[in-house]
Amino acid sequence: MRTTHLITVAALALASLVVVPTGAFAAPAPPADPSASQHSGVIGQDTLRGLAEEAGIEFGVAVNADLLAKNGKYRNIVNTQYSSVTAENVMKWEAINPAPGVYDWAAAEALIANAEANGQVVRGHTLVWHNQLPTWLTTGHFSAEELRAILENHVRTVAEHFAGDIQQWDVVNEIFNDDAAGSFRETLWYQAYEELGLPGEQYVADVFRWAHEADSAALLFYNDYNLEFTGPKSNAAYAFVQELLADDVPIQGVGFQGHLDTQYGFPDLQSNLQRFADQGIEVALTEVDVRTFVTQKPNGTYTNTPADAAEGAQQVDYWARTLEACLAVEACNSFTAWGVSDANSWIPGWFTGQGAGLIFDLHSNPKPQYEALREVLRNAA
Repeated sequence: MRTTHLITVAALALASLVVVPTGAFAAPAPPADPSASQHSGVIGQDTLRGLAEEAGIEFGVAVNADLLAKNGKYRNIVNTQYSSVTAENVMKWEAINPAPGVYDWAAAEALIANAEANGQVVRGHTLVWHNQLPTWLTTGHFSAEELRAILENHVRTVAEHFAGDIQQWDVVNEIFNDDAAGSFRETLWYQAYEELGLPGEQYVADVFRWAHEADSAALLFYNDYNLEFTGPKSNAAYAFVQELLADDVPIQGVGFQGHLDTQYGFPDLQSNLQRFADQGIEVALTEVDVRTFVTQKPNGTYTNTPADAAEGAQQVDYWARTLEACLAVEACNSFTAWGVSDANSWIPGWFTGQGAGLIFDLHSNPKPQYEALREVLRNAA
């Protein structure tokens, strides 16, 4: 039986200079109008959200806080189609802690307020990552002892501030390399711990313990990409999670990002989800998109149309199979798309000539992927 986790408040005070939020950006969805469409602010039974509830799973999306505040159609899709929201950027270190001792909670709190007003749960993303760190941290001159203290203070401060608001935290993000050895990424924190004479990877265990002490109700996840395929990276992650559990580290879940590409075969996703779940933890699909090569205009810019119709159909198939894999694993209770529409996808900016990766198009209209996912959820329910 799939369960929804209740959130309670854990108290752990840390002194910080904060910027007080000015308010939230949206009221609850309006009452149902019998003539209203599925995209008019009404949470209907046939939306992704409604069908996912029947199937016993949270169906989520990564949210751009600026668009949520300013774009009515975007906000309406977020609030009616999804039961879970992830902060795309506004909870990352550079956004939330822009200067030493200064925490700007405004955008993150507005996102949470909008979620609460619309009956959604929130995934926190992310407490510790090697990217999107503030300049004061990456260019500063700190001793190893100081870096460890900075890390602890940040994790405790952020987790405690949002205690009671977060259902699941991506506590550490992308800690393994994509190499033949499945080696640890030698991040700022990894190197600091080695300078202290400790195993570099020990920072991960410490971060989980600090986060749990700050918010004992939130489910704590390690999150990474390319865990979907069996190989050196997923095997190393599996072994490391075993070690953490054996050491009584409070890790309660593993997030499979799910950034897929039609030029590669579909991963053995269900079996990988299941083997991690068999360790007694939860698993989730946390950042799903499916990219493909798109056509090019005469001026050299790219469209959002798949260059190969067969690969366009393959995108639809990959979306459906990814959700099916999650639904087939009892411990997989959350499925999140990494963005609302192709108009605000990260893919074109990172993968030249690729795109069309999400389930709504450039005009925020549903694509065939949308209907395929609804069919999967209907069948599951």
